[in-house]
This record gives sequence, structure tokens and C-alpha cells, in this order.
Amino acid sequence: MKKCGWKLKELEKVKIFSCCILVLLLAYETKIYAQDGVAGINEANQKVRSYFDAGTELMYAVGAILGLIGAVKVYQKWNAGDPDTGKVAAAWFGSCVFLVVVATVIKSFFGV
Repeated sequence: MKKCGWKLKELEKVKIFSCCILVLLLAYETKIYAQDGVAGINEANQKVRSYFDAGTELMYAVGAILGLIGAVKVYQKWNAGDPDTGKVAAAWFGSCVFLVVVATVIKSFFGV
């Protein structure tokens, strides 16, 4: 059997060197096809802004539904004679006002 003139440490150095060259070539090749990403960011910005109108309308609808549910709950407590009817009414009314205010602020803040 013929002996190879290479030692084990030399073979490892050659493997590491060839792997480094391969990685550099692949990195250079991907750099050629890379883009700056500004077009993608602008497209994402436009898509998110297009959802704001639908999102604020959805928040107004949820606020209206919560207002109706709250009115029914407060009416039930008032008819039952519960002493904490005022706190419950304030909590439901506050949540509805909060939803409407948040929707309005988001809409005006982002200028949609």
C-alpha cells in the first residue's frame, strides 16, 4: 500500500482553507443578488396603512357592541336593586369611551 505524503494536521488545514474559500465564494455570489430592501419596506408600509381604516371601523363596531352589552348588564343590576350599579355602569361606559378614543387617536396619529 502506498503512503500518502500528507500528514493529518496538513489535511485539516487544507479542509479548513477550502471551506473558507467556498464560504467566501457563496457570500460573494449572494451579494450580487441582494437588494437594498427599501421597496419591500415601502410596500409593507402601504399595506399596513391600508388596514387602518378597516381596523378603526372594527374598533368602533366592537365599542358599539360592548356598549349594548353593558347597557343590558347595567339595566339588569338596576332592576335587581344591586348597590354597585353605579360602578358597573362607569366601568362599561369607560371601556366603550376608551375604545372609541383609542381608535380616533390611532387614526389621527398615523394620518390615515
